[in-house]
Amino acid sequence: MAVFISHSPEETFRWAQNYAKSLSAGDVVLLEGEMGAGKTVLAQGIARGLGVQEDVLSPTYAYVNSYAPMFHFDCYRIENERQAEELGFADYFDSGKICLVEWSENIRGLLPGHCKKITLIKRGEREREIVT
Repeated sequence: MAVFISHSPEETFRWAQNYAKSLSAGDVVLLEGEMGAGKTVLAQGIARGLGVQEDVLSPTYAYVNSYAPMFHFDCYRIENERQAEELGFADYFDSGKICLVEWSENIRGLLPGHCKKITLIKRGEREREIVT
C-alpha cells in the first residue's frame, strides 16, 4: 500500500498522470471515495497520462464514456448488478482497454478479479490522501 498526500486538485491531477504510466491494456481501476473527493479529477489525470486530449467528464448520466485507450464508468446511478449486466458492462471489462470505475461497489459482482484500486480520502478543503 502506498500513500500520497495531495494539497490541491492540480497536484491530484499530476499524480494521476504519473500513475497512468503504470497501467496496461485491460487493467480495471476502481476509483473509490466519497462524493466530491476528486474521483473525476483522478480520471482526468489518468486519461491525460494515457494521451487523451479531449475533455474527460463524469459519465454520471451516460454511465460510461469511451476514449481511445480507456472507458470511464460512473456507477452511482446503477441500482443493481443486473442493470449493469443488461447495459453490457462485463463486455467492456473484456475489451482490452483500461477501465476506470467510479462507485464500483454498485457492480461488485461483475468486476473481474484483477482490479487495481485507488482510494481518495478528504483530509481538508483541498487536501486528499490517495491510497493505492
